[in-house]
Amino acid sequence: MASGSEKRKTALVVVDMVNTYDHKDAEQLIPSVREALPAMSRLIGRAREEGVDVIYVNDNFGRWRSHRGELLDLAMAGEHRDLVESVRPDDDSLFVLKARHSIFYETPLEYLLSQYGVGRIVLCGQVTEQCILYSALDAHIRHLTVAVPRDAVAHIHADLADAALRMMERNMGAEVCAADAVGF
Repeated sequence: MASGSEKRKTALVVVDMVNTYDHKDAEQLIPSVREALPAMSRLIGRAREEGVDVIYVNDNFGRWRSHRGELLDLAMAGEHRDLVESVRPDDDSLFVLKARHSIFYETPLEYLLSQYGVGRIVLCGQVTEQCILYSALDAHIRHLTVAVPRDAVAHIHADLADAALRMMERNMGAEVCAADAVGF
């Protein structure tokens, strides 16, 4: 990774947004996803326009033979395709499958970021008090700089999400701001 004095390349990491919403807590999550979608969509669009690497890291939902295309097809064929359409990966997006909460746990993401010279990640997606929090912590212990746009992450429990954002900012030094304020 780059040293603290070097300019650090930024990547946008979209967490768990290729989703069928056929899981526990989905009904509690969906209203927050709907609220966060416009900011997420703008952030992804701006990253693409500015030539920033957009990396989707997505749960495989226990489908061990799955791949990006299969997961996207399932999500787009599902009842909640409207929650995926505006934030779906394009042909230039990178895609990493994960099995657990952190985007780093048992994935090649750390190696990918190193190969691309990324020293700063912007996290958007879901779930603030779970996957986003654990991923921010894992990024922090890997000496990556983290930004989390509060309006571009979705939660199940608002009180826990607020606490998670405060923890990321205070304990991990994450930049917590509005999506439109994120600099690439």
